[in-house]
Amino acid sequence: MTADLFEAVPDVRPPREAMADGAVLLRGFVKPHESELIASLREIVTQAPFRRMFTPGGHQMSVAMTNCGNAGWVTDHSGYRYDGVDPVSGQPWLAMPPVFRALAEMAASDGGFEGFSPDACLINRYAPGARMSLHQDRNEIDFGAPIVSVSLGLPATFLFGGPKRADKPQRYRLEHGDVVVWGGPSRLFFHGVAPLADGDHAVMGRQRINLTFRKAR
Repeated sequence: MTADLFEAVPDVRPPREAMADGAVLLRGFVKPHESELIASLREIVTQAPFRRMFTPGGHQMSVAMTNCGNAGWVTDHSGYRYDGVDPVSGQPWLAMPPVFRALAEMAASDGGFEGFSPDACLINRYAPGARMSLHQDRNEIDFGAPIVSVSLGLPATFLFGGPKRADKPQRYRLEHGDVVVWGGPSRLFFHGVAPLADGDHAVMGRQRINLTFRKAR
């Protein structure tokens, strides 16, 4: 599937930046495929709109979210979890578009994780001022699969720490089209996003969209 989707794209490896053992930043990885990716994204959010969920403690997240794939990440008073049904519509989440899956598989492979097959894509919308506090991705059943994170729109400061919350995070500026892949020894490293600075991206407007691919089940 990957070869069929992207066979016309030259095999040029993007600039790479090692972040930690098992973690790599792929600069501009999305650029050759962004038109198809953004078109699919717009179809998803039209049918499953962004919403700001509440944490189990009752706090509303500053980041708006939606999902696609066999499982979607949700949070409410009962906790953090993956669910096959959109709690807003009561319907199953939309299927993951082929371009989403192919891009995630290619990025994972480029990051050193062959055979990655995501079943969930979390789609986060950051408006100016929105942030994501340091956290670990621990709701997945199998920690052997990596996380693939795609950045679209306004630039953001990505915070990538260590296995303990107290570990000082490194700061990485993520631009439109960048992809971060982490797994293996760094799979449970704490990470987050600093408050988004205001701006106006030529394609995405006054927002940053983050696609996070995972093997949830």
